[in-house]
Amino acid sequence: MIKPKKSLGQNFLTDKNIINKIINFSEINKNNILEIGPGTGNLTRKIIEKKPKKLLLVEKDNLLSRNLKNEFKNFNNVKIYNNDILKFDIEKNINKDTIIIGNLPYNVSSQILIKLIRFKKWLPKFKRLVLMFQKEVADKILASYGSEHYGRLAIITAAKLKVVDYFDVSPNSFYPVPKVKSTVLIFEPIINKDYKVKNIENLEKISHIFFSRKRKMINKAFKILFKEPEEVAKKIHIKLSLRPTRLTICEYFKIAKFFENSL
Repeated sequence: MIKPKKSLGQNFLTDKNIINKIINFSEINKNNILEIGPGTGNLTRKIIEKKPKKLLLVEKDNLLSRNLKNEFKNFNNVKIYNNDILKFDIEKNINKDTIIIGNLPYNVSSQILIKLIRFKKWLPKFKRLVLMFQKEVADKILASYGSEHYGRLAIITAAKLKVVDYFDVSPNSFYPVPKVKSTVLIFEPIINKDYKVKNIENLEKISHIFFSRKRKMINKAFKILFKEPEEVAKKIHIKLSLRPTRLTICEYFKIAKFFENSL
């Protein structure tokens, strides 16, 4: 058995029930599929059984990538990239209406999600994401205004994606058994009518400035962002005495839009 590498955050999914559940949410048959981090191929084999139109695999680990290339060399619809998904040009390499599946490494899962949200063209070429996260990260993505996990990830995700379903996964579903629970989130891309920011990076910047001062009043953040913070706050009807967790997602969109227009 291949020994997982801690440096790559490898925890191989072995539970057949969870694999089948992911497959059922992924609408594989005759669709284009991208699998992020296929590892030892446990999920990949099930994907191939469902006869995808085209299957792209992106695996960073050199040994695992070689094994996958050897195992699936006779499948003309399978293409394997030995690459880091954070450096791989997903937008360029996938076809329209692709479904992206991944048991994401815990240490870079939120970075991968942000990379997908940053697609230049929106609506993007993917139509569904079926992604595994550490439960703690998933809770932050799912968090609604006013909840204890509410913060940057919920705000940035809501700008471009809608969570249509999710389910928790026991640590015993993996080898090696991690110390934390996991959650599979199913997303679909959306056009959010409340989100009018042209560059998602402006929302990222705004949310970072606010939530790096999470326990302070937002007047501090406004002073960093705007030359006339009090005037700006009046124009967009924001109370400067509030804490970052007391602003709604739509209010963050509004602040980011005003900041973008002021550049």
